[in-house]
Amino acid sequence: MNAPIEQIAANRSFGGWHKRFRHHSTVLGCDMVFAVYLPPQAEDGPVPVLYWLSGLTCSDENFMQKAGAQRVAAELGIAIVAPDTSPRGADVPGAPDGAWDVGHGAGFYVNATREPYDRHYRMYDYAVDELPALIEANFPVTDRRSIAGHSMGGHGALICTLKNPGRYRSVSAFSPISNPVDCPWGHKAFSLYLGDDREQWKAWDSCELIGTATERLPILVDQGEADGFLDEQLKPDALRRACAAAGHPLTLRLQPGYDHSYYFIASFIEDHLRHHAAALGN
Repeated sequence: MNAPIEQIAANRSFGGWHKRFRHHSTVLGCDMVFAVYLPPQAEDGPVPVLYWLSGLTCSDENFMQKAGAQRVAAELGIAIVAPDTSPRGADVPGAPDGAWDVGHGAGFYVNATREPYDRHYRMYDYAVDELPALIEANFPVTDRRSIAGHSMGGHGALICTLKNPGRYRSVSAFSPISNPVDCPWGHKAFSLYLGDDREQWKAWDSCELIGTATERLPILVDQGEADGFLDEQLKPDALRRACAAAGHPLTLRLQPGYDHSYYFIASFIEDHLRHHAAALGN
């Protein structure tokens, strides 16, 4: 894949480089920005990649600026790729009511089937296929991939893994929207992007997918007990029950006093990076 990419920023970090790029996405029908952290080991040869999917209202910048992941990624020799969370632009429809939890910044990592969103909102295909092909064609990385995310991005990381056996070496999530067919955020986004047939929604719900998954990659989840979205939106107990029923390995760590913020992510990101490094062979 030789689509042109334009570098728009570069910062030296822990002996490696954090860089931002713009490219035109054929899948999304708009220009997209993504960030890449290349550890110092990438100067000597290809390194494996952790794909990070961010949550509602975020862009490629939030995780890279706030999570503090570069120090450990540099030690472990892992590249990190952070895409934006949705298609954007004047021609890309946003929320009909101007809401923050659908539309721009809220792609939910699904392939929309309902007009007018079906023309652009195909973040699943972008995250799973188009962006990794672009990364592997243009950067010193291998095809050893892991995936992680936060909140809406945690939901994205889980469904991308469960729907693609063999594609990722490991998966983890912070505060994932575990059961979107049964929470307000999921109801709002899925009805907008997928229509009113709730049976169709199940193809994009981790708790529904786990039962029929053909690969049993261990899932690591950290969840703050002081998270204001815990009971209504995130529903980690539903994920626990689904994994138990399917015999799917899950480490669900409830962290006392922690909320939904990047202070929480920064506190435990090292554990997640080491979890992925072990699976990636680093």
